[in-house]
Amino acid sequence: MSSLHAVAKASMLLILSLYFTLALTPLAAATIPAIIVFGDSSVDAGNNNHIPTIARSNFQPYGRDFSGGEATGRFCNGRIATDFISEALGLRPLVPAYLDPAYNITDFAVGVTFASAGTGYDNTTSNVLGVIPLWKELDYFREYIGKLRAYLGDWKTMETITKAVYIISIGTNDFLENYYAFPRTGRGLQYTVEAYQDFLIAIARNFIVDLHSLGARKISLGGLPPMGCMPLERAQNFPTRGCVETYNTVALSFNTKLSDMVTQLNQETPGLRLVLSNLYDTILNLVRTPSLYGFEVSDRACCATGSFEMGYACNAQNLLTCSDATKYVFWDAFHPTEHTNRIVADALVNTVLHQFI
Repeated sequence: MSSLHAVAKASMLLILSLYFTLALTPLAAATIPAIIVFGDSSVDAGNNNHIPTIARSNFQPYGRDFSGGEATGRFCNGRIATDFISEALGLRPLVPAYLDPAYNITDFAVGVTFASAGTGYDNTTSNVLGVIPLWKELDYFREYIGKLRAYLGDWKTMETITKAVYIISIGTNDFLENYYAFPRTGRGLQYTVEAYQDFLIAIARNFIVDLHSLGARKISLGGLPPMGCMPLERAQNFPTRGCVETYNTVALSFNTKLSDMVTQLNQETPGLRLVLSNLYDTILNLVRTPSLYGFEVSDRACCATGSFEMGYACNAQNLLTCSDATKYVFWDAFHPTEHTNRIVADALVNTVLHQFI
């Protein structure tokens, strides 16, 4: 009888343990009231649709695997990483663009992105394609706080701003669309690559400090991906079409500098919980061993020839676009597919963002 009693007791404890685990999970998610996003095309959900720039993707085949096949302005065949992160945090499955008139403060109160495709830390990067500079994204955030206060009141607004998770994904354009794109003029002439990295780090630092002064506490700062492995860069790397290792080395060293800055800011800034979301290795693994993740192609993109096309060059008239984007790591020559975005988001939540929950 005693052994039966022990078994029954153990079974009850297991049931109770499962009950409390399941019961606490949504409560943990509920402690994050909103997700607030800054950055470039990796996290832009359509802000560029509403400014005069050619850096847009609000046309087919972009969005063909999105709900309803809608081309929202996300540079992807479907959802982007921040959409999946929002859902994983217990919030909505989509993070809307701040400038999209289809949404209002009732939507933005739980999630919003101020990101603009083509932008960077450096103001001259945003000038290349006439997009929203990072300082303007911060201005929009200040405006957003005012709207949130009118909607929620002072106390609830303060609680939302301080408990929200902030995602920053930016920096690739500073190198690929600015520094290396104009080697004999502009930043390429003004700075060595090491000095330019330091210049960008200083801007990143000031942005974090300003964001913290406005109430942000839980901040994820994205590192650079292996940008030399993007199809656009590989296509120009004759004759091998392999990854441009020079660019990857720059990304690695920049991420090291970001890591040092994150450590320093956490030590210096009361209440700040700044983390570096460095997914360099995760993305490099997708590129090098795609079959381990269910992919078939990683050296070229799904759209058109998969080598050079993005934005308006990736359009519905091109008959070469693949029929199944889930087989590809990259959607266009610069941006990942929805399948890749899901994997990246899962990795980010499981390795970094879980500490915010």
